[in-house]
Amino acid sequence: MPITEQHTIERVVLYEIAIPLEIPFTISGGTLVTRKSLIVELHSEGVVGYGESAPFEAAFYSSETIDSAAALLRRWLLPRVAGKTIESIAALNDLLNADVRGNYFAKAGVENAYWDLVARKNNLSLHALVRRKLEELGVAEKFRQSEPSFESGVAIGIPPDGDVHTLQRWTEMYLQEGYRRVKIKIKPGWDVAPVRAVREVIGEDFPFWVDANAAYRLEEHRDVFKDLDRFHLCFYEQPLHHDDLLDHAKLARAVQTPLCLDESLKSPRVAQQAVELQSAAVWNIKIQRVGGLLNALKIYRIGVEHGIALWGGTMPESGVGSAPMMALASFVGFVYPADIEPSARWYGKGKDLIEIEMSPDGRIAVPTGVGLGLPLHEENYRQIRTLVFDSADR
Repeated sequence: MPITEQHTIERVVLYEIAIPLEIPFTISGGTLVTRKSLIVELHSEGVVGYGESAPFEAAFYSSETIDSAAALLRRWLLPRVAGKTIESIAALNDLLNADVRGNYFAKAGVENAYWDLVARKNNLSLHALVRRKLEELGVAEKFRQSEPSFESGVAIGIPPDGDVHTLQRWTEMYLQEGYRRVKIKIKPGWDVAPVRAVREVIGEDFPFWVDANAAYRLEEHRDVFKDLDRFHLCFYEQPLHHDDLLDHAKLARAVQTPLCLDESLKSPRVAQQAVELQSAAVWNIKIQRVGGLLNALKIYRIGVEHGIALWGGTMPESGVGSAPMMALASFVGFVYPADIEPSARWYGKGKDLIEIEMSPDGRIAVPTGVGLGLPLHEENYRQIRTLVFDSADR
């Protein structure tokens, strides 16, 4: 049955939301206490598509922030869409990219909202729409197969007290909750000792990796990663500069543990360059970071064609922003547990916009409802949002 991707956007609305975290979350670049992000609504013939733009408040992960994304959306991107007939998902991407470089988080909010709108108006789940689009993109049939659920892994931040015993207590707690993998954040001075401490808790064979969020320098810290090789980690996630591919290729040749690209992997073009440079054997695909779901699928295609081990990540966003990654994370090209965790872990039970739940054995079901696949918690949405832009007021 053919899919109709052409729709007229009658109204565009942008909200800022703020959800307090259950506990602060610290990475090498900064600490989160409240998760702020932006929700884009695209209205068409009584149907609303929802997307999320989720950079951080400060520019410690990417060059974008909540304020910069809101400004770009309000002044440039949303007026391009309001009142327009969009021919297709690809055409929307062309419209968002015309004369606007970068700003991937801002673009992802609009792009994901259009995917949701297209899915809803065609009475499809986002997962089903993704499968069809993978076929259109020429992805091999075996990589268009998926499971009804995917494994969830926990991402553990740096404890505020800097104590490895706190890290061990957290790790024990998350193991009891059923997570299928442990990842910890590291930075210079917080690396070998915490890795050793976690290995003592989880044992030698449990899946485990570290995420540096680009905190290290090749010449200064090469020996740190040689030292970490003895702990049999799955890989080192984004150890070096956030825009680097070449030094990652050099480090990959110097250590035994595979490397994984996160911040550096910004587009299909960069993905192709990473393949040619042999920068990393593992890629983390984040829909926010690459500008939307279509680019994520293109990167997925490049990855599986070249034998890259893939896995899916979130920022984390609210359930609205996580839903597109949930639609993709169960496809067989993703070989490691995803950085998609239950809503209760981040915000407390019942406080998310879309509630994500994990089974006792550490799996998350792929949403199968129409559009994003799970219901929007309308009351939560009303309570935590602040209007930023409404095309109806123009």
